[in-house]
Amino acid sequence: MIALKTEINIEYKKRINVVFQFIDQNLDSDLSLDTVSKIAFFSPFHFHRIFKTITSETLNEFVTRRRIEKSALDILHTKYSISEISHNYGFSDNSAYSKSFKKFYGVSPTEFKKQNPNKFTKIRQLNSKNGQEYPTLDEYICIINNLKKWIQMNAKIEIKEMQKMYFTYISCLGSQELANAFQKLISWAIPKGLMNEQTKLMTIYHDSLKVTEEEKARLSACFILDKPFENTGEIEFSEINSGKYIVGNFEIKLEEFDMSWTSLYLWMNENNHKKADGDSFEIYHNNFNEHPEKKAIVDFYIPIE
Repeated sequence: MIALKTEINIEYKKRINVVFQFIDQNLDSDLSLDTVSKIAFFSPFHFHRIFKTITSETLNEFVTRRRIEKSALDILHTKYSISEISHNYGFSDNSAYSKSFKKFYGVSPTEFKKQNPNKFTKIRQLNSKNGQEYPTLDEYICIINNLKKWIQMNAKIEIKEMQKMYFTYISCLGSQELANAFQKLISWAIPKGLMNEQTKLMTIYHDSLKVTEEEKARLSACFILDKPFENTGEIEFSEINSGKYIVGNFEIKLEEFDMSWTSLYLWMNENNHKKADGDSFEIYHNNFNEHPEKKAIVDFYIPIE
């Protein structure tokens, strides 16, 4: 009975992962309960209960949040007008969009666009809704200069054409669940003889931590393969298509990951690159616990056009 229950739970999570992908690909479309539940092959009533159990949000709350978060990234990284962005994410008019946006971030989209520091620091850390003020101009300049110095001293940055890459993965909600996902993945790989000195682990960020709270962000713990692999149980298989990437190589402590990502996105903007559709990810080249200074040797990848 326990084994059957575990199998069902794994199947439910796989179906919800498909739903996550469908929602992000159709944020401008009808994402009603009836529509989305069909994607997961559940009745609307059953889907509602399962979705809220897994995400701690109703479908409507989740969809609204994703639309606002994705639109915030467009405000930061594109030249679309507020009106165009509102339309692109399925809002009926600018007024409805502005009201939803302000409820979420504490400022209107127009005010948000004027806050240049948002381009290079996590929005949730600057958000007045969380009781913090935006930095002054002098503070902002200091932040940017420090990030520029940081990346000059700590990173080797290249533009690379990456070939198609295969991987198995376990997805999770919240960065606090990532270590557990990796443990499950490693426990699966060891008896299959897949773990060796050449093994590369990877974290994929399906959400940007610039606009999504860490406990709600969707991430995948991944194991890179040299060929396709059949899905087994909770372990799923996928691939990343070939494409152009900014690749930043770092040797850093765990507490420096956030600054490294922020500085790499700053480098992207300063060098007039535009982020392409697709997820950013990290590939690890060592076990930081075995490093004499407890540092991770890691490549950060950002897809660009």
